[in-house]
Amino acid sequence: MAKSVVKEQMPVLDATDLAILKLLQQNSRITIKEISEQVHLSTTPVHERIRRMEQNGVIKQYITILNAAKVGKGLMVICYVSLRQHSKNAGDKFIKSILAMNEVLECLTISGEFDFMLKVVASNMDDYYDFHVNKLSQVENVGNVQSVFVMGVIKQTYNLVY
Repeated sequence: MAKSVVKEQMPVLDATDLAILKLLQQNSRITIKEISEQVHLSTTPVHERIRRMEQNGVIKQYITILNAAKVGKGLMVICYVSLRQHSKNAGDKFIKSILAMNEVLECLTISGEFDFMLKVVASNMDDYYDFHVNKLSQVENVGNVQSVFVMGVIKQTYNLVY
Protein backbone atom coordinates (compact mmCIF):
# COMPACT_ATOMS: atom_id res chain seq x y z
CA MET A 1 0.00 0.00 0.00
CA ALA A 2 2.24 2.85 1.21
CA LYS A 3 5.48 0.98 0.72
CA SER A 4 6.90 0.41 -2.73
CA VAL A 5 8.07 -3.09 -3.39
CA VAL A 6 11.72 -3.23 -4.41
CA LYS A 7 13.07 -6.57 -5.51
CA GLU A 8 16.43 -7.03 -3.84
CA GLN A 9 19.20 -9.24 -5.09
CA MET A 10 19.36 -12.36 -2.90
CA PRO A 11 22.89 -12.83 -1.61
CA VAL A 12 24.37 -16.25 -2.19
CA LEU A 13 24.83 -18.07 1.11
CA ASP A 14 26.66 -21.36 1.32
CA ALA A 15 26.44 -23.99 4.07
CA THR A 16 29.22 -22.32 6.07
CA ASP A 17 27.47 -18.93 5.95
CA LEU A 18 24.27 -20.59 7.17
CA ALA A 19 26.16 -22.35 9.99
CA ILE A 20 27.66 -19.01 11.06
CA LEU A 21 24.23 -17.35 10.98
CA LYS A 22 22.71 -20.14 13.05
CA LEU A 23 25.40 -19.69 15.72
CA LEU A 24 24.96 -15.91 15.75
CA GLN A 25 21.17 -16.29 16.08
CA GLN A 26 21.66 -18.47 19.14
CA ASN A 27 24.16 -16.09 20.74
CA SER A 28 25.16 -12.83 19.09
CA ARG A 29 27.96 -12.45 21.66
CA ILE A 30 29.74 -15.60 20.49
CA THR A 31 33.36 -14.85 19.59
CA ILE A 32 34.87 -15.21 16.14
CA LYS A 33 37.22 -17.79 17.64
CA GLU A 34 34.33 -19.88 18.95
CA ILE A 35 32.55 -19.68 15.60
CA SER A 36 35.69 -20.63 13.71
CA GLU A 37 36.13 -23.73 15.89
CA GLN A 38 32.56 -24.84 15.25
CA VAL A 39 32.54 -24.24 11.47
CA HIS A 40 36.12 -25.52 10.99
CA LEU A 41 37.60 -22.35 9.48
CA SER A 42 40.28 -20.02 10.73
CA THR A 43 39.22 -16.73 12.29
CA THR A 44 40.05 -14.51 9.31
CA PRO A 45 37.65 -16.14 6.81
CA VAL A 46 34.92 -16.29 9.47
CA HIS A 47 35.38 -12.58 10.19
CA GLU A 48 35.33 -11.78 6.46
CA ARG A 49 32.13 -13.81 5.96
CA ILE A 50 30.40 -12.03 8.86
CA ARG A 51 31.50 -8.64 7.57
CA ARG A 52 30.22 -9.51 4.07
CA MET A 53 26.85 -10.60 5.47
CA GLU A 54 26.63 -7.37 7.49
CA GLN A 55 27.47 -5.26 4.44
CA ASN A 56 24.97 -6.96 2.13
CA GLY A 57 22.18 -6.73 4.71
CA VAL A 58 21.82 -10.40 5.63
CA ILE A 59 22.75 -9.45 9.21
CA LYS A 60 20.67 -6.37 10.01
CA GLN A 61 21.78 -5.75 13.61
CA TYR A 62 22.77 -7.36 16.88
CA ILE A 63 20.29 -7.03 19.74
CA THR A 64 19.59 -8.16 23.28
CA ILE A 65 16.12 -9.67 23.76
CA LEU A 66 14.63 -8.54 27.06
CA ASN A 67 11.98 -10.12 29.25
CA ALA A 68 9.09 -7.65 28.81
CA ALA A 69 7.49 -8.38 32.19
CA LYS A 70 10.78 -7.85 34.04
CA VAL A 71 11.24 -4.38 32.52
CA GLY A 72 7.69 -3.30 33.32
CA LYS A 73 6.08 -3.96 29.93
CA GLY A 74 3.99 -7.01 30.81
CA LEU A 75 0.92 -6.18 28.70
CA MET A 76 1.15 -7.08 25.02
CA VAL A 77 -1.58 -6.02 22.62
CA ILE A 78 -2.10 -6.76 18.94
CA CYS A 79 -3.81 -3.79 17.29
CA TYR A 80 -5.50 -4.09 13.93
CA VAL A 81 -5.77 -0.68 12.28
CA SER A 82 -7.67 0.42 9.20
CA LEU A 83 -7.22 3.80 7.57
CA ARG A 84 -10.09 5.96 6.31
CA GLN A 85 -8.22 6.95 3.14
CA HIS A 86 -5.93 4.68 1.15
CA SER A 87 -3.62 7.05 -0.68
CA LYS A 88 0.16 6.84 -0.70
CA ASN A 89 0.38 10.12 1.21
CA ALA A 90 -2.10 8.96 3.87
CA GLY A 91 -0.24 5.68 4.34
CA ASP A 92 3.11 7.44 4.57
CA LYS A 93 1.79 9.83 7.27
CA PHE A 94 0.46 6.91 9.31
CA ILE A 95 3.76 5.03 9.03
CA LYS A 96 5.74 8.12 10.04
CA SER A 97 3.54 8.51 13.14
CA ILE A 98 3.89 4.84 14.10
CA LEU A 99 7.68 4.92 13.73
CA ALA A 100 7.79 7.62 16.42
CA MET A 101 5.80 5.55 18.96
CA ASN A 102 8.07 3.59 21.29
CA GLU A 103 5.18 1.42 22.46
CA VAL A 104 4.89 -0.11 18.99
CA LEU A 105 7.37 -2.99 18.64
CA GLU A 106 6.24 -4.09 15.19
CA CYS A 107 4.08 -2.64 12.44
CA LEU A 108 3.08 -4.87 9.55
CA THR A 109 1.03 -4.04 6.48
CA ILE A 110 -1.58 -6.74 6.07
CA SER A 111 -4.32 -7.81 3.70
CA GLY A 112 -7.96 -8.24 4.60
CA GLU A 113 -10.31 -6.10 6.65
CA PHE A 114 -7.48 -4.08 8.25
CA ASP A 115 -4.48 -2.31 6.74
CA PHE A 116 -1.91 -2.67 9.55
CA MET A 117 -1.17 -4.95 12.47
CA LEU A 118 0.73 -3.46 15.40
CA LYS A 119 2.43 -5.30 18.24
CA VAL A 120 2.24 -2.96 21.21
CA VAL A 121 3.60 -3.26 24.75
CA ALA A 122 2.47 -1.37 27.82
CA SER A 123 2.95 -1.54 31.58
CA ASN A 124 -0.71 -2.24 32.31
CA MET A 125 -4.24 -1.60 31.03
CA ASP A 126 -4.20 2.07 32.10
CA ASP A 127 -0.93 2.59 30.22
CA TYR A 128 -2.39 0.93 27.10
CA TYR A 129 -5.60 2.98 27.38
CA ASP A 130 -3.50 6.16 27.44
CA PHE A 131 -1.56 4.98 24.36
CA HIS A 132 -4.76 4.05 22.50
CA VAL A 133 -6.70 7.23 23.30
CA ASN A 134 -3.93 9.84 23.30
CA LYS A 135 -1.55 8.52 20.65
CA LEU A 136 -2.89 5.90 18.27
CA SER A 137 -6.42 7.27 17.93
CA GLN A 138 -5.03 10.79 17.45
CA VAL A 139 -3.10 9.82 14.31
CA GLU A 140 -4.61 11.49 11.29
CA ASN A 141 -6.68 9.17 9.07
CA VAL A 142 -7.02 6.29 11.54
CA GLY A 143 -10.40 4.71 10.95
CA ASN A 144 -10.98 1.59 12.98
CA VAL A 145 -8.76 0.06 15.68
CA GLN A 146 -9.36 -3.40 17.10
CA SER A 147 -7.29 -4.41 20.12
CA VAL A 148 -6.59 -8.04 20.96
CA PHE A 149 -4.95 -8.67 24.32
CA VAL A 150 -2.27 -11.36 24.43
CA MET A 151 -3.01 -13.84 27.21
CA GLY A 152 0.31 -15.68 26.94
CA VAL A 153 3.20 -16.31 24.58
CA ILE A 154 3.58 -19.93 23.48
CA LYS A 155 6.44 -19.45 21.03
CA GLN A 156 8.53 -16.41 20.22
CA THR A 157 11.59 -16.78 18.05
CA TYR A 158 13.60 -14.69 15.68
CA ASN A 159 15.55 -17.58 14.17
CA LEU A 160 15.33 -17.60 10.38
CA VAL A 161 18.10 -20.14 9.85
CA TYR A 162 17.48 -23.54 11.44
